[in-house]
Amino acid sequence: MVYLIGLWESVRDFIATGGDVLYFVALALFLMWVLMIERYWYLVSVFPKVKKDIIQKWESRTDTRSWYAHRIRDAWISQASDGLNARMLIIRTLIAMCPLIGLLGTVTGMISVFETMATQGTSNARLMASGISMATIPTMAGMVAALSGLFISSRLEAKVKLAREGLVDSLPHH
Repeated sequence: MVYLIGLWESVRDFIATGGDVLYFVALALFLMWVLMIERYWYLVSVFPKVKKDIIQKWESRTDTRSWYAHRIRDAWISQASDGLNARMLIIRTLIAMCPLIGLLGTVTGMISVFETMATQGTSNARLMASGISMATIPTMAGMVAALSGLFISSRLEAKVKLAREGLVDSLPHH
């Protein structure tokens, strides 16, 4: 429990040093990870059932050679692909937004530095340092958030592609 309290205080100090923009980085990071975990869950537990149902429906058809049968097959593959690709665009958008939110923190931190320089002059280094840390920490946090999501997202996209190709391969195209 003491460890968790110390961890919370470290996070609180980090946010106080970096400014309120870090809350937005944290929110984007949280949403991104929730969506990525949901996509992994879908790939592992939901999609195999969907794939099995589509294969069963295809194999139970008497007509698998006609043009109409192939259009039905294509429609089922398309529906399954839509399920696989759901929310992937949102994940990629959140990954792209994280560095931009960090840059917003850079701008607000630099405004704080310039405001300090305008009111206190350049002699107060401590006040200027707090503004500079408010300018650099959000940028770093946004980049780290984007990098963590970029790696997992690229793995997810590869798994989605493999799952779709596996479905296509399991539906014989006579």
